Amino acid sequence: LHVGRDACMKATPISIAQRWHQIFSGKEVSKKFIDGDYIEPYEKEQLDSLIDLWRLRLHDISWFMKVLNENIAKRANQEDDCTGHFWQARFKSQALLDEQAVLSCMTYVDLNPVRAAMAETPEQSDHTSIQLRIEHWKNRSKELHGKQFSDNDEDFQPASLMPFAGNPRQPMPPGIAFNLIDYIQLLDWTGRQIHENKRGSIDDNTPPALQRLNISPLHWIEVCTHFEDRFKGLVGSKHSLKTLIKSFGLTRRANRSNSTLLFS
Repeated sequence: LHVGRDACMKATPISIAQRWHQIFSGKEVSKKFIDGDYIEPYEKEQLDSLIDLWRLRLHDISWFMKVLNENIAKRANQEDDCTGHFWQARFKSQALLDEQAVLSCMTYVDLNPVRAAMAETPEQSDHTSIQLRIEHWKNRSKELHGKQFSDNDEDFQPASLMPFAGNPRQPMPPGIAFNLIDYIQLLDWTGRQIHENKRGSIDDNTPPALQRLNISPLHWIEVCTHFEDRFKGLVGSKHSLKTLIKSFGLTRRANRSNSTLLFS
């Protein structure tokens, strides 16, 4: 989940209201505001308060999860013809502080079906982003057969997911700082290492992404199979953790030992 706090704070009041109304019904005064109708002076204060509140909620992970979980719970209870709590506990979140953390978490999530023996390969893993990315890329490649294209071209990536923007450079466009093809190859390689009949085996054909990020292949397999067990709260290199802790005035360095081992 990418939190675009800076963009949200810079957004105009009309943009905030329009975004909110895409999900919720809003208020009568906000409907008038969006439609360009005249707003009475006594309504202006209410509108300003609503915009300030919605601006905060639009980049609030807790609010996002509240809305998401509530919607799923209502549909599930209706389907099962019952009432009451659907979710066992509150959600847990982990802050991904740098490239290494993003890459390892994505790989961990995309390979969940492979680890659970529900799929043999990433492209067979239903309900994963990697399956959607591969299918979209293959379909676009067939449509443009024989034409030149870049694997990081957004046209070859599903609009519902943040695109891969290629390796870091200046200026860096918005997106994930890796090549799509490199990520697919890394995922395929990792899946082969954690497969039941190859557990613990590491071949010599290490993907270039690990070399660029200076991550040990053995440590990589460890983090991609025990991501949630290894990290609580903050995930990143020792430098990233130190920078964040200093910025927030914290004293305790969470996950320092695991960060040093896995992202040295």
